[in-house]
Amino acid sequence: MTNKKQYFGTDGIRATVNSPSMTPMLAMQLGMAAGQFFKRRGDHRHSVVIGKDTRLSGYMLETALVSGFTAVGMDVFQFGPIPTPAVAQLTRSLRADLGVMITASHNPHYDNGIKLFGPDGFKLSDSAESEIEALMKTPKNILLAKPDHLGRAKRIDDAQARYIEIAKSTFPKNMNLSGLRIVVDCANGAAYKVAPAAFWELGAEVIPIHAEPDGYNINHKCGATNLGSLVDKVLEARADIGIAFDGDADRLIVVDERGHIVDGDQLLALIASEWASSNKLRGNMVVATVMANRGLELFLDTKGLGLERTNVGDRYVVEKMRELRANVGGEQSGHMILTDFATTGDGLIAAFQLLAILKQKDQLVSDSCRAFEPTPQMLTNLAVANGAAVLANNEVRQAIADAESYLGRNGRILVRASGTEPVIRLMAEGDKVACDEAIKIVTTAINQNPE
Repeated sequence: MTNKKQYFGTDGIRATVNSPSMTPMLAMQLGMAAGQFFKRRGDHRHSVVIGKDTRLSGYMLETALVSGFTAVGMDVFQFGPIPTPAVAQLTRSLRADLGVMITASHNPHYDNGIKLFGPDGFKLSDSAESEIEALMKTPKNILLAKPDHLGRAKRIDDAQARYIEIAKSTFPKNMNLSGLRIVVDCANGAAYKVAPAAFWELGAEVIPIHAEPDGYNINHKCGATNLGSLVDKVLEARADIGIAFDGDADRLIVVDERGHIVDGDQLLALIASEWASSNKLRGNMVVATVMANRGLELFLDTKGLGLERTNVGDRYVVEKMRELRANVGGEQSGHMILTDFATTGDGLIAAFQLLAILKQKDQLVSDSCRAFEPTPQMLTNLAVANGAAVLANNEVRQAIADAESYLGRNGRILVRASGTEPVIRLMAEGDKVACDEAIKIVTTAINQNPE
């Protein structure tokens, strides 16, 4: 099916809570539709696992989803607050037909979302999402279970412990984290219990911050998108490293012992080069998005490694990795996909792989995690209700072409409508003065043609 999807964006469904696209009614419809879609897999007893982050609205949406799934005869296993990658891992571990994560990732508390994973632990394809949407829009085609065949709901109390053990198993057996002082920013989100526990169990001295969620403070002035307090704590505690997760812990950003921020591009450079030197990097390539810094591409080239770019969104990175059989990919924003260990971005597992490299090299973070000098990038977000329509405007398209010509061969500009927020994102890369002018050209055109 190729029709434009009404509810699903680049990372599941996401919207402001109790807006038309994120209500209990919609969640229940999604549960019924997704349940019926996955019951096609056979005649076995069908099941779904559900995790969530720490937003207050998660309780409301979870209850609605449980109602939808059980109504069509699917058993439901509820994990409570747990990272998104844990849902992907445990969907496979428990042989469930479907995994569901209730989260809006790095968004503020008043937004929420629903991500779906197939039985293989990978996010659903566009075609699967379109079929589920079609069922949501035609409820008469959904077959409700007979009273004797309703699904059952059950809470799994040890889900967090199971995930911690899965994550720890990816760390080298002959190594531990003793001697390391780690500040962990949990973003008041899904990793607030599992991350500090996992680092401590491997021997580190752990200083957790923003690990007291109250339903409203998720991502608020903390986490991977707001690093000020982590930088301050690393310097205050004289820590060896600071590790920040976002609200659902599928991404991480690092702060070195000097308080300098290490983004996803630098982490990709380090992991890829180290894995290549030990013959663990498949295909001699890294998969990243169009947002990846040109400095990463140049660095990889010096190592004889390639960079394959995709559209923005970790699902597109994963799809390209599967196509090319690559095992290292990610985004500048901190999604790290290491398919030897996980099917989606996993902040905790990526942190373990980084720490293993640092321990093996016996180096400071500042000495290892600055593999290349980044090409200057300027990022701007413009609030726009219908980004796709604006970018289809002829005057806006001409302005983008003019900006590209202005930058010439020494730079580039990327303009795209966000798949998760009502904004248009602009990124210019190259000379700072030229980037500033290029962004001004496009911004002026968008402001003059808001719809």
